[in-house]
Amino acid sequence: MKKILPYLMIASGASLWGIIAYFVKGLADYGFTSMEIVAIRVIYAAIFLLLIGVARYRNQMKLKSLTDLRLFVGTGIFSIVFFNFCYFTTISQMNISIAVILLYTAPAFVTVLSFIFLKESLTLPKILAVAGTIMGCVLIAGITSGQSDITMLGIITGLGSGLFYALYTIFGKFALMKYKPFTITMYTFLVAAVSLIPVTKLWQKLDLLLNGEVLLYSIGLGLIPTVIAYFLYTWGLEKTEGSKAAIIATIEPVVATLLGVFLYGEKLVAIQLAGALLILSSVIIVNLSFGKKKITKSVEETV
Repeated sequence: MKKILPYLMIASGASLWGIIAYFVKGLADYGFTSMEIVAIRVIYAAIFLLLIGVARYRNQMKLKSLTDLRLFVGTGIFSIVFFNFCYFTTISQMNISIAVILLYTAPAFVTVLSFIFLKESLTLPKILAVAGTIMGCVLIAGITSGQSDITMLGIITGLGSGLFYALYTIFGKFALMKYKPFTITMYTFLVAAVSLIPVTKLWQKLDLLLNGEVLLYSIGLGLIPTVIAYFLYTWGLEKTEGSKAAIIATIEPVVATLLGVFLYGEKLVAIQLAGALLILSSVIIVNLSFGKKKITKSVEETV
């Protein structure tokens, strides 16, 4: 049981990421924009992380230098804010299952960006994985199927979510040289929250935010598929190889697809299913190609 438990924790965390659309759609039904929903997520997540930090990780809450805030501008704004905005916009444009599959182009982006910025090797399996991801996106886009539920905006923001999600790994790689995963996560969400409050002006919707159902959606979004999911995944990750964890985490799009099918009555045609399988296969290939390397294991799935 001890050997299986870490795998179960990773799968549980990834499954919670898969249900994020439930909270996003719930808030969208009340008229919140994609950027406002991003703000709600990061604000509540930051509050929960600060409380957890005070209770358990006080020694990890201090910055070694104020100049290090630039690292968290990278993880918090250029990754978390833009990633969530693109992802939530895609969810509003297309099927949940397609949105989450497009998000899973992130490993392909990580492979290319790591080659450019981190000087990591570009092996044949990685190249094949990137090619498979591109082909999968082409199939999902329905270029040959003429699907009316596919929008150009949805495709662009879907790929954007994968790109900005990948940037978290790149910025996080540098942040890990100086800080623990909890410190990175807390300041990432804190910087994101502080930057979005004046931009979204959520205080103008305070009455709506205090609505009972909106409050439940908001707390749920910041807690369940964010903070709890992160801790479950990280707990399992500490006892599991990074490559294995990333493969187990591909249960996320499966859960998201089931959510879309059974809760929202969404459907996928055969060509889109083929594209989804190509992308998920590419995710497995690119993670297996890392072998026992753990260059990103503490940061790749903390969002």
